Amino acid sequence: MKAVNLIPTEQRRARPTGANSGSAYAVVGVLVVLLALVVGYVVTSNSVNDNKAKAEKAKQEADALEAKASQLDAFTDFAAIKQQRLEAVKTAAETRFDWERLIREVSRVVPDGSWLQTTQASVKGDTGDTATAPATANPAEATTGPVSPTATFVGCTPKQSEVAKILVRLRSMHRVTDVELNESLKEQGVSDVTVDSCGPLYKFDVTVTFAPTDTREAPRGSDTVPASLGGGS
Repeated sequence: MKAVNLIPTEQRRARPTGANSGSAYAVVGVLVVLLALVVGYVVTSNSVNDNKAKAEKAKQEADALEAKASQLDAFTDFAAIKQQRLEAVKTAAETRFDWERLIREVSRVVPDGSWLQTTQASVKGDTGDTATAPATANPAEATTGPVSPTATFVGCTPKQSEVAKILVRLRSMHRVTDVELNESLKEQGVSDVTVDSCGPLYKFDVTVTFAPTDTREAPRGSDTVPASLGGGS
């Protein structure tokens, strides 16, 4: 005898038939893709926000450093000015020459009856007479060492022997390394002694070269500079 199911059709338990078995997997796959997209969006958004925060912080630090650098410009300028002044003082010290002492010494070494007409001097070694300067064939061979100060004295003296005496005395002066006699002669056709003319006397022209640096203050054979030459009493 065949069994009959008396439960109404709408109330019966559903039985899987296998017709829609793949739809559940499709839904799950879609959900996984959506979840991956959401996670990727969140991670990307967080990374962008973090980079923006870092960029803003870097901008703030750059602005702070720029403001600090602008405040230090004055100190930088002061340091540059200080260095320039130190170099200027150093240069002035290296080229310093006691011209007052030179004139005092010359006044003592010139014999009685002799006098100076003109004096030209320079710490750079150029006393205005460029014609006597030796020419250098190769500019690369020109020396770059310290330049020796020079002075040229032109004066009058009654005798040639006095010229020799002047040369010896000039050689013993402070810092003198060389004394060169350019000329010693009587002027022709001049009989009167004037400011510009020696008349019947001898006219001498002497160039004196000094040491580039002041290696000693006191004269030879002395420990101190005499008061007459600018030293202490």
